[in-house]
Amino acid sequence: MNTVLVANRGEIAVRIIRTCKKLGLKTVAVFSENDEGSMHTRLADYSVCIGPRAAQKSYLNINALIAAAGIYNADIVHPGVGFLAESAEFAQSCGAAGLRFVGPDATAMHLMGDKQKARQIMIENGFPVVPGSDGAIEDLKSALDAAEKTGFPLMIKAAKGGGGKGIRVINSAEELKREYPLVCREAELAFGDKAVYIEAYLPKARHIEVQVLADEYGNTLHLGTRECSLQRRNQKLIEEAPAVNVDSAVLDKMQRTAVDIAKCVGYKNAGTVEFLLAENNFYFMEMNTRIQVEHTVTECVYGVDLIKAQIQAALSHHINVKQETLAQKGHAIECRINAENVSEKFRPSPGIIKKMCLPGGYGVRVDTGFCAGDEISPFYDSMVLKLICAGENRGEAIAQSIVSLDELIIEGISHNAKFARAMLCDDDFVSGNVHTKWIEQQFYNRFFGGGNESV
Repeated sequence: MNTVLVANRGEIAVRIIRTCKKLGLKTVAVFSENDEGSMHTRLADYSVCIGPRAAQKSYLNINALIAAAGIYNADIVHPGVGFLAESAEFAQSCGAAGLRFVGPDATAMHLMGDKQKARQIMIENGFPVVPGSDGAIEDLKSALDAAEKTGFPLMIKAAKGGGGKGIRVINSAEELKREYPLVCREAELAFGDKAVYIEAYLPKARHIEVQVLADEYGNTLHLGTRECSLQRRNQKLIEEAPAVNVDSAVLDKMQRTAVDIAKCVGYKNAGTVEFLLAENNFYFMEMNTRIQVEHTVTECVYGVDLIKAQIQAALSHHINVKQETLAQKGHAIECRINAENVSEKFRPSPGIIKKMCLPGGYGVRVDTGFCAGDEISPFYDSMVLKLICAGENRGEAIAQSIVSLDELIIEGISHNAKFARAMLCDDDFVSGNVHTKWIEQQFYNRFFGGGNESV
C-alpha cells in the first residue's frame, strides 16, 4: 500500500488526508512543536514532530521532511499549499530520495517559480503579458529607466513572489525611489531573493485564473475559470467559479491559452495560470505550480476531486476524461474566514477557539483544520476555514453563502465573517462590477462608514 507524507499543516493537510483515506492510502502527518495534537495529526495514520514552531526549522526543513518519509516508509509526498509547495529544491530532493512528489517536475517548477523568468518565456512564445521591464531590475537607476518606458502608475513585483508579498503600486518617480529598496528587502526576507521587476499597473483589472491538469503522457486540459478579484492587500478573500461578466470569446481564448502555456513548459499535474483582464484584453500574470486554496470552487462546478487527480497523476495514471466531456454545472463561491479583528486594522486574532458551530445543508461545504478547543497560532497563516457554497446559478450561490455566514459561530477569536457577508450583499459584487483594488478603493468606505485610514 502506498503511504503519503503530507508536508503541510492546517486545512490543506486535513483536505489531503481525507482524500488519501478515500483512495485507501496511508498518511503521515508532520507537525511542529506548536501544532502537536492538531486536527491533521489526529486524522492521519501516523504523525511525527519535525521541529520547533519556527517554519524554517520545521515545515520548511527539507531534510527533516525527507527523514520523516523514510522513517514511516512513505513513498509519496504531497506539499499542499504554501511552505515548500513551489520549491524546485524540495521536488528534486524528493526525487533523489526515491519519493514521488505530488506536483510538476522541478524543471517546470523552476521555470514558472521565477516570475520574471516565466514572463520572459511568455514573451518568447507569443503569449500576452503586461508591458514592463525586459528583465530583473538590478538597481534604482534601472528601475527609473524602466519606469520612464512603462509610465506611471506601475507595479514593482518580487521575481520569486507569491501570496501577495513583495508587491507595490507606484505612482511617481519619487515614490519609486522611496519604495524600491523596501520591496527588494521584503522580497529577500520572504523569498530569499531580492530580484524584482516592473510591470504597468492596470488600475481596474480583474484577476481571472484557469485551472489546468496534465499527466505525463501529454494530456492537458482545463477546468474552467475562477474569479479572484476580491482581494485585500493582494490577498484573496472571496473566489468564485466560473468567472462572471466575461465575453464568451475572450473566456474561450483565455482557457485555450492556459492549456497552451502548460504544454509549452512541459507541465504535469495540477496547476493554475493566472491572468489580468482589462477591457476584454487578458495578460499572463503568473503560473502557480501547485494546488490553489480556491480549488474548491472548481471542484464544485466540475464534480472533480482535484487532490485525487493530483495523486493519480503523480502515480503515472492517465487522465481519464476528455476536454469535450468536461462540463461545468452551476456556480460556487468560497469565503476565506480568517482570524483577524476587522475593526482594528485587520489585526491578527490568534487564540483558542472556544466554540465553533458550522453551517451545513445541501450545497454547503466547510474545509477547516480546526475545531473547538484548537489554537489558531500567531506563527502561521490566520485562515480558520473556507466556506464553499454552490447553487444552480450565481444568485443561488450568493444567497446560500449569506445564509451560511449567518449560521457560522466562532467564539474565542475575532474573524472576518461579517466583512465577507457585507461584500456578498454589495450591489457591485452582485452585478459583477469589481476589480482587484475594489475593496480598498470603494468597499472600505461603505463598510466602515467613512475614510479608510483605519485600515
